[in-house]
Amino acid sequence: MISPFGFTPDDGSDENPDEMTPEQIAAMLAQMQKQVTEEFQKLGINPAGFNSPFSAGAESLPKSIVRDTAKKIVASAGSLPVGNIDSTVVTQASSIAQLWLNEATDFAPLTSATRTLSRADWVDSTLSGWQVTVEPLASGLAAAVSELMQQAIEQGQGDETPMPLETIATLLRSFISALIATQLGHSVGSLASSVTGIHDVGLPLIDPVIPALVPENIALWSQDLEIPKSEITLFHAIREEAVARLFDSNPWLVSYIRTAISEYGKGIHIDIDAIQRQAQEAMESGNIDPSNPESFTLALGEGMFTPEESPTQRAALTKLETVFALIEGWTDEVTTLAVSDRLPSIEALRETFRRRRATSAPTQQLFKSLFGLEVSPRLSREAANFWRVVREKEGVTTRDKIWSSLLPSPEDLLDPENFLKSSEVPDDLSGLQ
Repeated sequence: MISPFGFTPDDGSDENPDEMTPEQIAAMLAQMQKQVTEEFQKLGINPAGFNSPFSAGAESLPKSIVRDTAKKIVASAGSLPVGNIDSTVVTQASSIAQLWLNEATDFAPLTSATRTLSRADWVDSTLSGWQVTVEPLASGLAAAVSELMQQAIEQGQGDETPMPLETIATLLRSFISALIATQLGHSVGSLASSVTGIHDVGLPLIDPVIPALVPENIALWSQDLEIPKSEITLFHAIREEAVARLFDSNPWLVSYIRTAISEYGKGIHIDIDAIQRQAQEAMESGNIDPSNPESFTLALGEGMFTPEESPTQRAALTKLETVFALIEGWTDEVTTLAVSDRLPSIEALRETFRRRRATSAPTQQLFKSLFGLEVSPRLSREAANFWRVVREKEGVTTRDKIWSSLLPSPEDLLDPENFLKSSEVPDDLSGLQ
């Protein structure tokens, strides 16, 4: 018999207590489908991506669920329209930011003017980018489910079942896809209430690259700070423009990040034995109730049954963690250099930014829930110091050229001088074989 996720419903029978019968599998999946659909409807969200799990060409990450969930979250939090004053302030801050950044980086300014966005605008602008970025994870899970069910079929476990294993696999894939889509939509909608710009998350989310600021969230960020709002707006404008220049001048970074996520997704393998152990421990501790399908759904959503990482996945996560730290560190270094002594409150702004990032970094919130990935503040600080040392010793041009060569490893961040020596090309190559 199949024991998906190690879950055993309580039907009052003592026979084979650690296994699910085909009838129980079908009943549990039907319960999950009904429950998820009802929850979507309660929230006013279109459950189409989960209502038709057997339709041909079903999406691995249903766009309608992501969009509707994000929109619902933004609507509940509120989104102020962009006013003329907002647009004027953003335009002025962006003009100054571009001038100052010209002295702090070799990457050229963008030709597109900085946009002014509401929270709802931010969701609309970034939704496609989020979809493309996270879709490999949903595809990887779907492939893992298919592999698991195929093994069951080959072992003859699909004989005489009230619901064919192919149908069970389809329904389970649909459930997982809807779960990830809902989680992504909720995360995107929640982020819309805190991000200060399109590139505040340190991800390439819009093509072509266009810098943009969210005045409502910058005002929120400014609360309780005894710093002129003009300085705060300029600080965020410089950061936004800097990251936009980085992505625009290094388009390979986009594929690098997405390839790492794809590698992680492709490496997903569902270890039934490990998940059974997790489920048993969860039931014994009371975290899930066998008679309550909702507790099972919540356990999945909280990552309780996350498949064990393979070496390939661990390597992909290390790549992601390092590149995110490098992006954040470079942005901090370039912003500080651009500001120089022009903003009296720069150190207070940097400290506030770091403190808030340490507890509620936008990308970290999302990737922690999806991958278990946490970019430590320490690694970001090491990256900022790495870029600063390189610039002080070799200049801005050498610092920025590193983005077009082999990126430093976490170990390199601790020894930038050695990294520079190892990447030098000797003047005399005659001794090389």
